[in-house]
Amino acid sequence: MLNAFQHHINQNFPFLQHHRCLLAVSGGIDSMVLVALCRQLDWTVGVAHCNFGLRGAESDEDEIFVREYCRENRIPFFVNRFNTAVFAEEKGLSIQMTARQLRYDWFETLRVREGYDYVLTAHQADDVLETFLINLTRGTGWDGLTGIPAQNGTIVRPLLPFSRTTIENYAAEYLISWREDSSNGNSYYQRNALRHEVVPVLKSMNPALLENFQKTLSYLQETKTLADWAVAHFLEQHLSQHGNEFHLAIYPLNSVPSSRALLYYWLRNYGFTAWEDIYQLPYAETGKQVLAPDFILFKNRTHLVLAARHEPRLAVYTIDRTQLHLNFPLKLTFCNVSDIQNVSPSTIFVDADLLEYPLTLRKWQEGDLFHPFGLQGTKKLSKFFKDEKFSLTDKERQWLLCSGNKIVWVIGQRADDRFKVTGQTQTILKITLSE
Repeated sequence: MLNAFQHHINQNFPFLQHHRCLLAVSGGIDSMVLVALCRQLDWTVGVAHCNFGLRGAESDEDEIFVREYCRENRIPFFVNRFNTAVFAEEKGLSIQMTARQLRYDWFETLRVREGYDYVLTAHQADDVLETFLINLTRGTGWDGLTGIPAQNGTIVRPLLPFSRTTIENYAAEYLISWREDSSNGNSYYQRNALRHEVVPVLKSMNPALLENFQKTLSYLQETKTLADWAVAHFLEQHLSQHGNEFHLAIYPLNSVPSSRALLYYWLRNYGFTAWEDIYQLPYAETGKQVLAPDFILFKNRTHLVLAARHEPRLAVYTIDRTQLHLNFPLKLTFCNVSDIQNVSPSTIFVDADLLEYPLTLRKWQEGDLFHPFGLQGTKKLSKFFKDEKFSLTDKERQWLLCSGNKIVWVIGQRADDRFKVTGQTQTILKITLSE
């Protein structure tokens, strides 16, 4: 296995031989073999061990085992003890997902702090098969069917081509000691059930299962690469950026063979879960929206628009009679003037004696009415937004300057006619919006 490992590194990860590598070592057979292989190749390595505290004394004994191995072989050793169960309960995650998040976050922090270039984990070929089967039973797309990536940024998995049997044979040949996790024999966990009850049956049906699976995986990865290229090519032609928004043209989207797949590829990393609603969005009425925790996707006539989600602020900011400047959340200045000059969307002039103090600054609300400057009668603010072709995000960002329960200014857009300067005005107040 040593020669095969060296060949694999030379072919795929030659850079590892000249960098400092941090090895994720649990004490199990896979990670102990990874340490042994790196030592035989004379690499500069350190060892990171996670004690998740989930198996009582057994977890502590694993830590002691790895610590002593590193001491005897003069390998830098780092350990972190996590209160995993408490963290999982607080975050509402499974124990497995919590442990994964904790260890990878810590690995990156440790890598940067201690000056290592890469983190190496000991995932191997049987792990890839088990992950594939888990994802298959849950329902998945390309990402779940193309296996564990051999490299993901600074995370490298150099044992992926090697089977559990190959690793066990190497451990036996070089008398490598390891710790056996007692929970690995518990078929309560889905991975263990597949490992002990399903995969052996598949291997008995076809002894070349792993080799054939790796071929299939290679084909799937090549097809995924082609699909990624096609999506990137489409988005390059039909996705445009406007400020902080991304606009995707609907007509060309509906002309591709699988618009659903394209939408999924585009939006999969933005936290959306209501996929059926997203797939129907191109055919919905203008204004229809789908929300993710941090993003909003909505239809605006001929485009789907993706934008960061801005929750309407509940806070109301007050401005008293003597205040000349407001710096947050907008920059406004107030000053009395003798006449009207240079009216613009960012500057209005009002009759100061008609104002009721303190003035208030707030976001718009459903049902808001105002008297647009120069027009007769009232108008719903929602109708004004529609006429001005406001997007959903434009509406969420819009601020109002109010006097009592009356709107003085739809800021940056239109003043209210009820506060206009007339021949009877004695004091003119100039209000300016600054960038």
